[in-house]
Amino acid sequence: MQPARTISDSEPLSIEGVSYFTAAQVARVAGVSRQTLWRWRQDGKVPTGRRYRDKQILFTSTEFDRIRDYANRLVLLEPANITQPTGQLRLFRTNKGGSR
Repeated sequence: MQPARTISDSEPLSIEGVSYFTAAQVARVAGVSRQTLWRWRQDGKVPTGRRYRDKQILFTSTEFDRIRDYANRLVLLEPANITQPTGQLRLFRTNKGGSR
């Protein structure tokens, strides 16, 4: 069993020969906030990861790739998927008398 190394900003943590990435590393590379990553995890959209020493959330390389792919997904919009504004924008012109 190999001793755990400290987690740096760019290197994965190696535990028993398996590389793990922190939630902060994953969020930074995916281009999202840690809060967004947390929400995606709670909603089941991305892997939940593993808790390390009751503190940090860690992800394997495969999980990291799945999260990055989800963050960079492109969805083709169909006419039925385009939402219409719920309210009408009204522009008012006032005249010198103050009525509309």
